[in-house]
Amino acid sequence: MSAATTRSRTPDRLCAEAVDLARAAAQETAAPGSVGEHVSLVPEGDRVVTHFFDCSEPGYRGWRWAVTVARASRAKNVTVDESVLLPGPDALLAPEWVPWSERLRPGDLGPGDLLPTAADDPRLEPGYTGEDVPPPNSVIAETSHDLAERVEAEDAELTDRTPADAAGNSRGEIAALAEELGMRRARVLSRYGLRGAADRWDEAFGERTPMAQAAPASCASCGFLVPVAGSLRQAFGICANEFAPADGRVVSLSYGCGGHSEAACYNDGKAIKESLIQDCLNEKAGKTVKVALDDKIRFGVDPEIAENGWTLFIGGQPAEQEPYTKTYRSIPASAFFTSQTGQAPDKTKVSIVETSGKKLIGIWTFTLEKK
Repeated sequence: MSAATTRSRTPDRLCAEAVDLARAAAQETAAPGSVGEHVSLVPEGDRVVTHFFDCSEPGYRGWRWAVTVARASRAKNVTVDESVLLPGPDALLAPEWVPWSERLRPGDLGPGDLLPTAADDPRLEPGYTGEDVPPPNSVIAETSHDLAERVEAEDAELTDRTPADAAGNSRGEIAALAEELGMRRARVLSRYGLRGAADRWDEAFGERTPMAQAAPASCASCGFLVPVAGSLRQAFGICANEFAPADGRVVSLSYGCGGHSEAACYNDGKAIKESLIQDCLNEKAGKTVKVALDDKIRFGVDPEIAENGWTLFIGGQPAEQEPYTKTYRSIPASAFFTSQTGQAPDKTKVSIVETSGKKLIGIWTFTLEKK
């Protein structure tokens, strides 16, 4: 490498001393009063030096004015090459740019917005449109028809349809079935797309949510559940109860809330009919909670229930004489698995009963099971 192309590590003396020239160039470019102290200089090459000045303009903390000066060979006159504002090591910078397709989040799409879907989107796969069926007078169709005739001739004892009718009906049946299943679209949800949707829905309205944990029963037995079509109907439906928190949303069949259609053991704060009390206490529990004998079970109720008073029933019988008037209590799990016969049960049905004097207002039942 020649000396002409080698960057000098020692700054040129005349260029290094041209601080006032560099400052004047920076002040000419910058706003008045925004050029600060001289910070440093860097040799850019033979007889080329960049001077750095602090930028005192608000909003540009850590930025520096960079003015590059140079002189010709054997010349004593130093001139200005350029003047720019550059970020320093401690400069306040904007976050790294992220493409819109990566920074888009659920809920960002507004009225009038368009969200193109990539051709290789893993959430989608090709659907059945019927476009791949050849025209009836094409060479491919005639060849297929000849093969169908041979097969039909060999298997004549199994069918009395003519080959033409069989081919035509097959195409018609496939199209009709695709129409019924909603597949006559260019693309449909892939297995990856179905799984992603199921995970999101289960996280929002699934079995592990606090609402479902406190529900009297699951959505699977609720009359307000609208079934969905396709493979997801085995796990999801749509809530149609206007008073439920998930109204109009896709819910897991294991989700639940206090608006269950069969929650007859709560009469909107009114006393339960005496004829229904025993049925409510004997009602099959909608939820099962597994506990260890050394666990502590924490019970919590709304302040309105605590104000009236609440008590626990075990196996349909009251476990205490006086109602409890606080919102929270903790009881050892072993207390629910004792028996006077000596054989401890593996499961125990527990009911939280809201009282008002001698009247029962609400009954919520669940099962405790030993791990």
